[in-house]
Amino acid sequence: MAELEIHHEVEGKDELGKKIGVLAAILAVLLAVVTIVSHRSHTAAVLLKSEANDAWSFYQSKRIKFHSLELGEDLMNAMPSKTAVADKILARYSSEKKRYAKDSETAQEQAKDKDKEAAHVEDQALRFDFGEGLLEIGLVLTSMYFISRSKLFPTLGSIAAIGGVVIAAMGYLV
Repeated sequence: MAELEIHHEVEGKDELGKKIGVLAAILAVLLAVVTIVSHRSHTAAVLLKSEANDAWSFYQSKRIKFHSLELGEDLMNAMPSKTAVADKILARYSSEKKRYAKDSETAQEQAKDKDKEAAHVEDQALRFDFGEGLLEIGLVLTSMYFISRSKLFPTLGSIAAIGGVVIAAMGYLV
């Protein structure tokens, strides 16, 4: 019977491979963290945009009520003869118009604030996305070492990963 020789690579020979494996694991953890932060930012942006839309709807409802009162005043003033009841109604319309004008200004300010907050979170999410992409590229390039045994890939991967971490961190500074 013929002998079959099986050759095994010795795990301890490739010290650089071990270091690159650890680097790849660290990059994978950083990628996971940035991905989670990115997804949470997108979710927050959607929720804030929804709140902004609700605030704009509230503003529009106040403006519709205001304009309805203006129409009522116009109709009351178009009557040929005004009565005491008509004067009371006009006085009430006038005070309600002031209230709706104030309410609509407040609602408009709140809607604008929500829009600004949503835009800020969207800017953050964009930076997290770019950081995530560069970390993914860094991880893939670093892992290419195990196929090619070329030191160029972990070097390029590290550069991309550092860029990814920097851009993702800039998401907190926006």
